Amino acid sequence: MKDIDAIAALQDPVRRRLYEYVVAQGREVGRNEAAEAAGVARTLAAHHLDRLTEAGLLASGSRRLSGRSGPGAGRPAKVYTRAAGEHSVSLPARDYRTAAELLAEAAEEAGLDAGLCAAARRRGEALRGAAAPCGGLDEALEVLAARGYEPHLEGAGLAEGAAGAAAGGVVRMRNCPFHAVAERFPPLVCGMNLALLQGLLGVDGPVRARMDARPGECCVVVEASKNNDD
Repeated sequence: MKDIDAIAALQDPVRRRLYEYVVAQGREVGRNEAAEAAGVARTLAAHHLDRLTEAGLLASGSRRLSGRSGPGAGRPAKVYTRAAGEHSVSLPARDYRTAAELLAEAAEEAGLDAGLCAAARRRGEALRGAAAPCGGLDEALEVLAARGYEPHLEGAGLAEGAAGAAAGGVVRMRNCPFHAVAERFPPLVCGMNLALLQGLLGVDGPVRARMDARPGECCVVVEASKNNDD
């Protein structure tokens, strides 16, 4: 029931906007910033942010937002980030995670990494269908967002938004849809994830997917293909 209660907490439109804003930043967010982004008063934002924390959707802490320390730096402010836990609801109850972990364990013990990656690439190609390989990083952002990866652009071109993606930025992803299983079987599942995205985005187009693991993010990044830099 806790998962149902957590998801039900997002039914309120203001609360949902606040949650989506905090999650999209990938960093700690203060009450004033969240309130401004959601277009509501600070007191209302504080109420909803605390409700999201109680529901286990956000985690809260405190720090000085001014960046200064010592006398005159001001009091620490309450800040929020996405909580580490996952929430899912299935009625009637299903346990696909256990099945996925058992299959991953068996595949790892049998040395089936290559076969799994081949199957993952075929699945990515099937998901792409008859469409051409991804046409650029701006298109990749849309494709990855639709698959739940929560992509964001880093590096050159960032100030220009998605339209400036071709200026040499790298697309990183704040969410791994396979996180729970990847934690237990990282080489196997991360390799599968890379192959899936290679099939989904294409390997002969203007973008490429490659491994570049960073704590708290998906192990795969997407960037302009080397042969498209000139």
